[in-house]
Amino acid sequence: MQVILIQDVNNLGGANELVTVKNGYGRNYLIPKKFAVEASPSNLKQLEERLKQQAKKEAKLLAEINKVIAVLAEGALKIGAKTGTSGKIFGSVTSVQIARAIKEQKGYEIDRRRIHILDEVKELGTYKAKIDFGSGNETEVEFEVVAE
Repeated sequence: MQVILIQDVNNLGGANELVTVKNGYGRNYLIPKKFAVEASPSNLKQLEERLKQQAKKEAKLLAEINKVIAVLAEGALKIGAKTGTSGKIFGSVTSVQIARAIKEQKGYEIDRRRIHILDEVKELGTYKAKIDFGSGNETEVEFEVVAE
């Protein structure tokens, strides 16, 4: 029996996937628990349409991510920090400060949990941070720590 999974099922497959199962498993467990629907011609057409819509959403999201990556690659961010007389900064630069700088200087709001600073920032200078957008899309952002 072929069924279309509505949600992820362990050891079977993910949502919107067409799988073949034994008749009893499909009729007595998957369909009554609303984990799957029978693979009738009309349900197959609905699945095809859902997959088309999902592909369009993903393409639109990927275009937006590429646009953000292009804007972030244009120039280095400037982050102000209080310094001592020797050029060492008090504290350290965090992902929160980088996210705030991106919002103020580039106009995009990025979640601080997606930003990973590659080097420890303890002095004035230029450093790099990696931003992970998910789905294998990531970019490196250069930022410059300057005295306030």
